[in-house]
Amino acid sequence: MIETITELDQLRERVSEWKRQGLRVGFVPTMGNLHAGHYSLVMLARQYVDRVVSSVFVNPTQFGPNDDFTRYPRTPEADTTGLEGAGCDALWLPTVESMYPFGIDLAAKVHVPGVSSLLEGAHRPGHFDGVCTVVGRLFNQVQPDIAAFGKKDYQQLAVIRQLVRDLAFPVQVMAGSIVREADGLAMSSRNQYLGAEERPRAGEIRKALVGMREAVAGGASLAQVEQQARGRLDAAGFEVDYAVVRRPDLCEPLDGEDGHKVALVAARLGRTRLIDNLEW
Repeated sequence: MIETITELDQLRERVSEWKRQGLRVGFVPTMGNLHAGHYSLVMLARQYVDRVVSSVFVNPTQFGPNDDFTRYPRTPEADTTGLEGAGCDALWLPTVESMYPFGIDLAAKVHVPGVSSLLEGAHRPGHFDGVCTVVGRLFNQVQPDIAAFGKKDYQQLAVIRQLVRDLAFPVQVMAGSIVREADGLAMSSRNQYLGAEERPRAGEIRKALVGMREAVAGGASLAQVEQQARGRLDAAGFEVDYAVVRRPDLCEPLDGEDGHKVALVAARLGRTRLIDNLEW
């Protein structure tokens, strides 16, 4: 039976009790409105630890001026049921007041330079500061041995890994594979915003990513690959923020360069902004 915890002292006592018993603790932070992708992270963590904590906290500091904090869907009962089915032991439900006791304007902030300024960081200024600030606080609250994050948010994963290394958090970061719908669309809480006419077109992002991989393999220049991907998405009705090929560290590769690559796309379809990526 999953235990729902709403007070920080109670959370710390529960985790301390587990650790006194020699148990390892895993952590899956979320903003709620959970789906199979989130539950796969709980199951991933479960393979390596004895107890799993998941948090649900809609973090106001990672929403930009064009993001609607109040519009973000909240489904607490379904989330609790799903987490229990996935093997989660404790659900941490902090309040905004407990997360930011001096208020958001006076809150200490965490900024990870470099990798946080690219791509998503350029299109959503301040977003990763909000992510790093809340993840740092959650790590201090939960004190996990490992934490699982999804690869769909590829850049977020890179930023958090740098955060953990730079601030010496004793947390092993684990990456969970992208979970997709039948047409290839990456599962996301934002998918439910897609209209009936938009949803069938949303899978074009996955096709564009596969096309980018194939074009690189075929010897096309990166400029051509990225231009063709943008054109494909434009034709499908997307407003493209970026469609790029990068190295795993998100630096720009050279044409014909060997080694692993990742294609990343962020684009709006109607009012819904979708992100996805493909590694090879």
